[in-house]
Amino acid sequence: MSLLLEIKNLRTAFDTTQGRINAVDGVSLKVNAGETMGIVGESGCGKTMLALSIMRLVPANGKIISGEIFFSGKDLLKLSEEEMRAVRGSEISMVFQEPMTSLNPVFRVGEQIAEAIRLHQHLPAKQAMELSIKQLREVGIPDPQKRAMDYPHNFSGGMRQRVMIAMAMSCHPRLMLADEPTTALDVTIQAQILDLISELKLKNKMAVILITHDLGVVAQTAQKLAVMYAGKIVESSAVEKIFENPLHPYTQGLLESVPARCLKSMGRGEYLKTIPGSVPGLYDFVQGCRFHDRCSYVFEECVGKEPPFLEVEPGHFVSCWKYNAG
Repeated sequence: MSLLLEIKNLRTAFDTTQGRINAVDGVSLKVNAGETMGIVGESGCGKTMLALSIMRLVPANGKIISGEIFFSGKDLLKLSEEEMRAVRGSEISMVFQEPMTSLNPVFRVGEQIAEAIRLHQHLPAKQAMELSIKQLREVGIPDPQKRAMDYPHNFSGGMRQRVMIAMAMSCHPRLMLADEPTTALDVTIQAQILDLISELKLKNKMAVILITHDLGVVAQTAQKLAVMYAGKIVESSAVEKIFENPLHPYTQGLLESVPARCLKSMGRGEYLKTIPGSVPGLYDFVQGCRFHDRCSYVFEECVGKEPPFLEVEPGHFVSCWKYNAG
């Protein structure tokens, strides 16, 4: 597989009245063409901000302060805003977490998809609308010609998410960022949305970065996995490697908290396992390893010095003094 996206030491920060906070702090990732990379972690770990940084859609009070984002060999951070607009939506698209807030409530869904098509493909309105209807059909919306004339509030949560995917796919991007695409959907609809993304990925030979807190979703759809904690990637490898042999204590805790895995080894009357404590707040500076105050393996180096991100075994990277000591 050829390398499509490479992120090097990316830092995205926000200047606030209480000082500068790093939402993404030194993240490096590689995504190959045609593969799915899962990014997991608890809420507040910086997953969404990483995706927004790739799209260069960081909120006004934030900025990318250092690093490089190479897409097909070109550094996105060196592009002008006009050049980036040509990439955004055309070559890289994003499915946002909550479709109801991402869709404009006063425009028909067909018009919203057609607008993206007109912008990037420079087509007349009629042809753009025809392609918009075609995209709705592609994502499994029944009677797409009629539904294209409906407003977002006329759609269920699952159907709105299909509209968002149709919009993201309208210009056949090479990379899709899917930010919690199954949040707030029931289990049956979740499975349908994941199957749809996988089907479109294969059909269009597209890469996907799937942001989620659900390890079951990753196991079902991704080939590679990056575990994020407090703005940093703490472990990265093939999905099978991490599920079979998680190295970072945080990854181990996440996997031990999955009910389906726990129930197989639990005795009667035992409680599901949890990770003690919570993710540090953005204003809480943690010296050393950021997970040390929740970790059962903590020792002296963990408290005073941040561990490097090293390849512990072929293709398996981890940031933990348990493996990097000395």
